[in-house]
Amino acid sequence: MLYYKTYIKDETAPWVTFIHGIGGSSTIWFKQIRYFRRHFNILLVDLRGHGKSVEDQWKKGDSFNHLATEVIEVCDYLDIQETHVIGMSLGTIVAQTLADVYPERVKSLVLGGAIIGLDIRTKFLLFIGRSIKRLVPFMFLYNLFAYIIMPRKAHEESRLAFVNEAKKMSQKHFIKYFSLTRLIEPYLNHLQVSTKQIPTIFIMGAEDYLFIPPVKKVAEENSNFKVEIIEDCGHVCNIDQPERFNELSSQFIMQHA
Repeated sequence: MLYYKTYIKDETAPWVTFIHGIGGSSTIWFKQIRYFRRHFNILLVDLRGHGKSVEDQWKKGDSFNHLATEVIEVCDYLDIQETHVIGMSLGTIVAQTLADVYPERVKSLVLGGAIIGLDIRTKFLLFIGRSIKRLVPFMFLYNLFAYIIMPRKAHEESRLAFVNEAKKMSQKHFIKYFSLTRLIEPYLNHLQVSTKQIPTIFIMGAEDYLFIPPVKKVAEENSNFKVEIIEDCGHVCNIDQPERFNELSSQFIMQHA
């Protein structure tokens, strides 16, 4: 089972489950815990191969569905029947997969730095990455992508938080996650249709230039999807602008609690 940590307010409080991005861990939510534990019960998980969930092994054919199922296994163990889910970066794909496969378990989705579509630049970068992933140390690739996605001086804290956590990851796990991107675009399109009945807010940094356009487009097409753009903020908006992120996400969850 995945490593997890809980903060319990009381038995009647709504549950909020936090899902980090690739290379991160549950520690990236350090600017959310104090705020959220005043109102909610909190579940933090380390996805397979991240943080303290390093023993979990991949099998042929494993997909985002399997990653989502591992999160649900933790919820089952803790007898969490319903939860609001907050995802960051690649964690938003796992979060939406939870809503796709287990819609009765997900009350609402808060998707920060959401990855729901790929432009030509991102597709090219992923193609190059997949082509050389076995030829170079994975931290070279990870650092490269971190600088491309979070290029500004103001993004340094976010960038370092993820890079430092990624150092704890094995090359084997990194390659497996990177391989999941090969057929990701059709899957992302499927998720936007399959989860449209789940109340969803996308919280994006105004400087998250690679991933904002697809989010704006899909929100225009679905009235159940809401978008909030945070100024002076990059891809990892929960670290770049934590106060605004906490305010927006908690208000949305309260509306759907």
